[in-house]
Amino acid sequence: MAPPAVIPPVLAIWAPDPPTWGQRLIPKTVRAGMVDLGLWVEPRPLKPSFHLVQVIQVLERYGWCQSFDFSPTGKMCIRGAQTFLESTGHVSAIGRSKAVNYLQSVLYRQGVDMMFWAWNDLSSNTFGGVRAMISRASDIARKNGD
Repeated sequence: MAPPAVIPPVLAIWAPDPPTWGQRLIPKTVRAGMVDLGLWVEPRPLKPSFHLVQVIQVLERYGWCQSFDFSPTGKMCIRGAQTFLESTGHVSAIGRSKAVNYLQSVLYRQGVDMMFWAWNDLSSNTFGGVRAMISRASDIARKNGD
């Protein structure tokens, strides 16, 4: 099992609360205007290495699942956690894409030639193995400055 990713103590990374209904109903353009007026604070998108740590924390908080991005009980797979974090502004599309490249790189180094979301659904996988793979991807991203 890979060691957990090292996180600078000054950067607090957590699994965010789901957006409220009010937050879901406010269009992004309106939120952007509210930010300009100081009435809204958007989260700061994280670098890929920190985003991957946050994916682990989301899976630990809400639960990990297979075969669904979002299960009926609120659990998520890796891709579901990334979608959740992107939709709440905790990662940009570019940062998420880079994180996916690191996930794929780790799987490729392990001899796995499939997409990470398909690998997530293999019946032989456990959450411990998924956490170790994401942690390894985060470590590589951090070493590369991402």
